[in-house]
Amino acid sequence: SRGINMLKQIEGSHGVSEAVALCRPEVICAYPITPQTHIVEDLGALVKSGKLKNCEYINVESEFAALSVGIGSSAAGARTYTATASQGMLFMAEAVYNASGLGLPIVMTVGNRSIGAPINIWNDQSDSMSMRDAGWIQLFVEDNQQAVDIHIQAFKIAEALSLPVMVCMDGFILTHAIEGIDVPDQKQVDKFLPSFVPRQILDPENPISIGAMVGPEAFTEVRYLAHQKQKEALKLIPKINEDFKQIFGRDSGGLISTFNVDDADTVIVTLGSVIGTIQEALDEQDENIGALTIRSFRPFPLEAIRSALKNVKRVVVFEKCFAVGIGGIVANNVRMALSGANIEVYEVIGGLGGRPITRKSLHKLFKDAVKDNLEVVTFLDLKKDVVERELKREKELIQSGSVAENVLRDGGVVSAAKTT
Repeated sequence: SRGINMLKQIEGSHGVSEAVALCRPEVICAYPITPQTHIVEDLGALVKSGKLKNCEYINVESEFAALSVGIGSSAAGARTYTATASQGMLFMAEAVYNASGLGLPIVMTVGNRSIGAPINIWNDQSDSMSMRDAGWIQLFVEDNQQAVDIHIQAFKIAEALSLPVMVCMDGFILTHAIEGIDVPDQKQVDKFLPSFVPRQILDPENPISIGAMVGPEAFTEVRYLAHQKQKEALKLIPKINEDFKQIFGRDSGGLISTFNVDDADTVIVTLGSVIGTIQEALDEQDENIGALTIRSFRPFPLEAIRSALKNVKRVVVFEKCFAVGIGGIVANNVRMALSGANIEVYEVIGGLGGRPITRKSLHKLFKDAVKDNLEVVTFLDLKKDVVERELKREKELIQSGSVAENVLRDGGVVSAAKTT
């Protein structure tokens, strides 16, 4: 890669928009929603100025329309890009399933943000996780350099498999952070990413049906083939990362990355940008702890995780989302990877709705982990007194009021009418 003096000090969103432009998209359909807005604003300006040529930028009236237009443009044979976050992801949910079910190689950035209610615009990974089984490839990035690199890889992965790809980057923490990024030049990207040759295309001269009605006689086979494509991706994603490394000199992708795992008794497993804070905290303590970051969440790299963790005693899965009523989503997948192994798996939920994940809290977590002093599901920095007060209130009062309002008042965030 280029020397440090060649790094551009830019916002993560701007880096992503430059990377996407270098991939020569032909249609960008977008609806702004925080925290991905800067990406699509930048791309709109690049199209309007003529710097991004041969690209149609389509303003739409909703997130559902954004991906619906993307489905149409991709089916017509155009390299297609969009972006979303949070409630926008939910609004386009039907189209999310349609895009993958139709086998359309759309690339979409998800600026990870919590899902309401209650309303919260800050980061966690609830939005991507809500669509984890929609049939898209889901790639999570750890920093803004990787965000740039993985978007370039995403187009190649999507088009090789004829599957859509989400690139998931933590909202605000990455999208709005300014740091040094090595943005590739057009020649490098052109060498890595060939022109788009669609596997299926709507052509009036050779009419076909994309999105046919499929009944019981064929639905199982169609869905199995979608699963098979994801399994193919487990081999393709590392290969494309190697191709990228040969041209750009950086190891940015693949299925997982590891830190001090080989000799560790305890390993922290996570995905996304929190690995930076975790590594800093690990460098400050003496415990024998490693870390493993999942870069490809879908397809889920069962074999790679099983191989990397086969000799550890315990695993702590740290995640920024959970399934209400059962617990950690990532942890349940990790347990599948470790099925049959005598390895204790703990779940730690942290950073919900943008709550800071501090090194002080992580140090305590590490000490508790190595002593097996964790609950199966632990909520980092949970204000138990506030929770207990609300539970008591609900038992004592028939009309106990809004949980969100009560918690804000009890926590001293809102000065309003007194709660009991």
